[in-house]
Amino acid sequence: MIKRWQVVAATMLVTAAVALFVVVRSTAAEPVNLTITGTRYAATVLIADPAPGQVTVEIKVSKGDADTVALSAVMAEMGHSTPEISATKREPGRFVAVGELFPMSGVWELSIRLDGPAGEEQLAVKTLITG
Repeated sequence: MIKRWQVVAATMLVTAAVALFVVVRSTAAEPVNLTITGTRYAATVLIADPAPGQVTVEIKVSKGDADTVALSAVMAEMGHSTPEISATKREPGRFVAVGELFPMSGVWELSIRLDGPAGEEQLAVKTLITG
């Protein structure tokens, strides 16, 4: 025979599991996919997990022939900035940077510095980092 306390305990356990699932799912950051065009270059930036701490950023250059790409970020409202991180060229037009660009959640301005035969250009785009 099932006792009342067993039913209450089972109900509480199921409720806690559902609540945990909802909280974890709602706080998971959606990937960031941004395209920005400048005078010399155009690039798409993909951040699969836009959260504070170490991130991997993929940059696809669709206009211009970039030889090097570097990233940095600024949160002007809080007076924060991060040192520049050089991206590694994986194939023509595709670069990957790994590092700590966003030390905290909030709105960040991501700067992408591209350099190649067309010259150097810095592109900037704002993005929301959650987590």
